[in-house]
Amino acid sequence: MLAIELSASRLIGSVFGSSNLVWASIIGLILIYLTIGYFVGGWWADRSPYYRTLYQILAWGAFSAGIVPLVSRPVLILAANAFDELQVGVLLGSFSAVLVIFIIPVTLLGMTSPFAIRLAITEPQEAGSVSGKVYAISTLGSFVGTFLPVLILIPLVGTTLTFAIFSLYLLLIAIIGLWIDSGWKVALRLVWMPILLLAAVFMNRTAAIKKTPGQIYESESAYNYIQVLERDGYRMLRLNEGQGIHSMWHPTELDFEGPWKQFLAAPFFNSPEYPLDNVKNMAIIGLAGGTTARQASAVYGPIPIDGFELDPQIIVVGEKYFDLREPNIHPIAQDGRWGLSKSDQAYSVIAVDAYRPPYIPWHLTTKEFFKIVYDQLLDDGVMVINVGRSPTDRQLIGGLASTINSIFPSVYVVDIPYTFNSVIYATKQETNIDNFYENLVYLYTQPDVNPLLIKAMEVVVMNLQPTPVNSYVFTDDWAPIEYITNNMVLSFLFSEDMETLR
Repeated sequence: MLAIELSASRLIGSVFGSSNLVWASIIGLILIYLTIGYFVGGWWADRSPYYRTLYQILAWGAFSAGIVPLVSRPVLILAANAFDELQVGVLLGSFSAVLVIFIIPVTLLGMTSPFAIRLAITEPQEAGSVSGKVYAISTLGSFVGTFLPVLILIPLVGTTLTFAIFSLYLLLIAIIGLWIDSGWKVALRLVWMPILLLAAVFMNRTAAIKKTPGQIYESESAYNYIQVLERDGYRMLRLNEGQGIHSMWHPTELDFEGPWKQFLAAPFFNSPEYPLDNVKNMAIIGLAGGTTARQASAVYGPIPIDGFELDPQIIVVGEKYFDLREPNIHPIAQDGRWGLSKSDQAYSVIAVDAYRPPYIPWHLTTKEFFKIVYDQLLDDGVMVINVGRSPTDRQLIGGLASTINSIFPSVYVVDIPYTFNSVIYATKQETNIDNFYENLVYLYTQPDVNPLLIKAMEVVVMNLQPTPVNSYVFTDDWAPIEYITNNMVLSFLFSEDMETLR
């Protein structure tokens, strides 16, 4: 059951994401289905207390679980297309349909526990010890089912085969049990189940999880569904539900609009005249395919860049599809907070690009995290963060700005035009915006300054926003990020802005 639950999260997460709302829906409905299974299983066990009945229920539960990803595939492909077009009604309907598909296998498998207890108890005085043994074995199975799919099966063989492997395992147990209890003739009546399941999985082994136009690569890692699209020579990295583009690449272009180039402007809040060679190195939390790192290399030269990326498979994809091979860029497959706190380097710029609502890692939003960043900066160092927002809800930006301001003396907020992104800059030294204006004028006069840097600084000048004040401060003890982002996303989905966008 735990394997089904975790595999279901990946099956659904590739289209609908892995926010706590999605998780709550999966866990909540599976618990409801199990509740039904426990009641029905207990009732049935008293009326048909036979091993043959138990093994037949187990077989049908296992078989129906194995075909879940195959049956749900058309619905998920429809939902993926609806997500690209922001069709909320189709999304809600398809999400509900996929969750309803789980009612049959989960209810059937839930029936096995009361059946097992009923059959194992032969004397009333054994009820306590027998129930304890059944629950102990069940919990041990839950342990295996928690880690085996996430750490081994899904990264190696994918979600569909993970469902199939656990299904075939239970089918084998059911068929062997029937053979022992009722003979080989009865057992053979169910042999068609694993044969049909294997045939169906084999026929769909190369089927794409999504069928997005321009798709050239997709894969599943322990952390993400990963997708690479190519359109008109531009490659784009998308993760999970695919609403955000995490990296872009083109053989001759470096300016992709969006938030990436805005990280380049960070050092120039320092006192003028600030030369390019004052930028000694850089750290990026959320390296993805390396778009920001390549742009920084083009602007500042081959400065050392440490790129922290939690998912090692994304680094592999970056090297293969996004030219993430410059010798000065050092990808590090670690959690950004942990890796930064253990680094022996001090940086000119620390860029945080791991925020993408509703998947903001809360531990990268707290006062304690920003203190780590502050301590890892050089004396003239600057932190810069890419933050998602809605057109009307700036609560997340306000909370982050106030939290950062509790550590850093100067904080600036810039809205990126034509996007749902804002960038927050924070300087280790006390600075003012006039520094930035004077540095832009200074760079206008310098030869060989990359136009990408000038354009990024002009975006700052034209889109600077008032820095929020008197908001709350996020801490490791209290950081209601999920609550804020859920409200932001839901409010936007049902707002007039959403209707205008569609």
